[in-house]
Amino acid sequence: MIRRLLVANRGEIARRIFATCRSLGIETVAVYSDPDADAPYVAEADVAVRLPGAAPVETYLRVDLLVEAARRTGADAVHPGYGFLAEHAGFASAVGDAGLTWVGPPAKAIAAMGDKTEAKALLADARVPMLPTYTVAAQVEAFPVLVKAAAGGGGRGMRIVRDPADLARAIESARREAAAAFGDDTVFVEPYVERARHVEVQVVADAHGTVHSLGERECSIQRRHQKIVEEAPSVAVGPELRAELESAAVAAARAVGYLGVGTVEFLLTPAGDFHFLEMNTRLQVEHAVTECVTGTDLVRLQLLVAEGGALPTTAPPVTAHAIEVRLCAEDPAADWLPATGTLHRFAVPGVTAEFGTDPRHDSGLRLDSGVRDGSVVGVHYDSMVAKLIAWAPTRDEAARALAGALRRAELHGVTTNRDLLVRVLRSAEFRAGEIDTGFLDRHPEVFAPLLPPDRVGLAGLAAALAGAAERRAAAPVLGTLPSGWRNVPSTPQTIGYAGPTGPIEVDYRLDRSGTLVTWAARPIGAKPSGQPEPSGQPDVVLLAAEPSRTVLAVDGVRHAFAVHRVGEVSFVDGPDGSVALTELPRYAEPAPALAEGSLLAPMPGTVSRTLVAAGQRVAAGEPLLVLEAMKLEHLVAAPTAGVVTELPVAAGSQVETGAVLAVVTPEQPTTPDPERPTTPGPERTGVPGPE
Repeated sequence: MIRRLLVANRGEIARRIFATCRSLGIETVAVYSDPDADAPYVAEADVAVRLPGAAPVETYLRVDLLVEAARRTGADAVHPGYGFLAEHAGFASAVGDAGLTWVGPPAKAIAAMGDKTEAKALLADARVPMLPTYTVAAQVEAFPVLVKAAAGGGGRGMRIVRDPADLARAIESARREAAAAFGDDTVFVEPYVERARHVEVQVVADAHGTVHSLGERECSIQRRHQKIVEEAPSVAVGPELRAELESAAVAAARAVGYLGVGTVEFLLTPAGDFHFLEMNTRLQVEHAVTECVTGTDLVRLQLLVAEGGALPTTAPPVTAHAIEVRLCAEDPAADWLPATGTLHRFAVPGVTAEFGTDPRHDSGLRLDSGVRDGSVVGVHYDSMVAKLIAWAPTRDEAARALAGALRRAELHGVTTNRDLLVRVLRSAEFRAGEIDTGFLDRHPEVFAPLLPPDRVGLAGLAAALAGAAERRAAAPVLGTLPSGWRNVPSTPQTIGYAGPTGPIEVDYRLDRSGTLVTWAARPIGAKPSGQPEPSGQPDVVLLAAEPSRTVLAVDGVRHAFAVHRVGEVSFVDGPDGSVALTELPRYAEPAPALAEGSLLAPMPGTVSRTLVAAGQRVAAGEPLLVLEAMKLEHLVAAPTAGVVTELPVAAGSQVETGAVLAVVTPEQPTTPDPERPTTPGPERTGVPGPE
């Protein structure tokens, strides 16, 4: 029996495993890097061990440090979570060699499935359907193709290539990203199937010969090859296809002598054929939807198998529909690059369970998160901050409940993909089950923010009135005066905000009774303050203004706005959507001038490679350097032809958002010399000229 378990991972997955351990009476050990010292999972563990440093390669990926941490704390078992080490055969072997119980499949099975090219060859012998695999670029004859990392997953190292001329560069880029994420730069190429679905089967096996399938999940909604919406069961899978998928998944598990919980992933074509993609020898991020539809604790099953126990003789039936979304720190204004910052407030309404299901109800809302109010989202680790899962008797009910809870969530301090997730869940195509891995490419409308641009000004008014109420409540004198009261009533209050649509100016005027007399919102510089309000502004009546709440009647309809102010930023949550507005100083200092052609860092991160040198002439679109953050590569390219006149960074440089990465001075167009011929002469081209 396991007495004390070390979880060799961080964040949400560590908390998930700890939850099951507490219910079973198993003591827990956390490991943490310096940036994670105050993370919730560290506080929840019975004991914790510091791993000095920040980067994963010097902390969470150090097998020697993890095994030593287990020894120092008296742990008798290790759970790898679902990160890179969960599919690291060497780690599994090291744990076993130290006399500890490994909560996962045997090292041999991990090794067999860890290299996707070898795994495909092995399972082809077991008659599992699959696509052809190319390990050499010259083998590729038809396009499009997909370049994939042979080790690891999570979309790292994936590149779609449609033009043969781009294949070599895609392979090189995929190799770098795979090496950074998994420590292995091996990649391979396979045909890319258009309009395919990503369907996977959950399996669990014990040492007594039992292998169960717990149904399928669909993970087709992906961005940059990373899953963001998962559900169980799949609307595209009927009884006959389900039986075939489950049979293939069980065959794959038996072929490698699998033990524990694993996932066999397939590509489902529009014609209804399926092909093996890979086997993940670990608990998946999306395991929660399977737990919600079967009532099964998959972590408990992992621990049961690790202790040598036997699985139940029959698999639990699927009795509900569950949908999960991955809430990620990403900035839509920066092409969805990872975002960082402090979560000043993280609150999701209606949650009925955390890290598990509620067996008393046939529907509910589950939250698995690694953060809380005050948590810092940094650059070193994955951008996912939480998973939110809704389960219900029907798919429509689950989607509606999940979208509603997401929309009402208070997510203050870090920009996220929340609006995108809500729009996906509410889209007609998703509701109809018309989804595939190219869904987001075909539906750009789902990337629009929930808050319409013409409603940002109204949110600004709510923020301004709440701010005035806050200042009035804190005023040491004349506290009975109405908020925003002016001695010269004809002059409005004016406040500027930086928001998602650019800087805006909000004017409002209250009379001596506190009644809102007039208001206007406009882009800064569009119309001088004090002018009549622009046409198209809704009629607004102020019903209440408090430091954290403003209630307005907008064209006769009551709207309540929650306002949370942190420093100069007001986070406004209203019925149309949410927005963060930064109050602008009344008299701003002029910003330092940037040299023409300055390229700024779109996110904080590390410069992993510089590809040019100062003084070098570059063409438009030529790669200059690679910026890495949260395990993702971002290629910085020249916006125009010119000369790299400044390159203030080098490989290894840590940069913040807005830092100058390079300066490319555009080439000045030359004026033709009327005394010289327009056709180049042979002495300048090296090519014989006309006779």
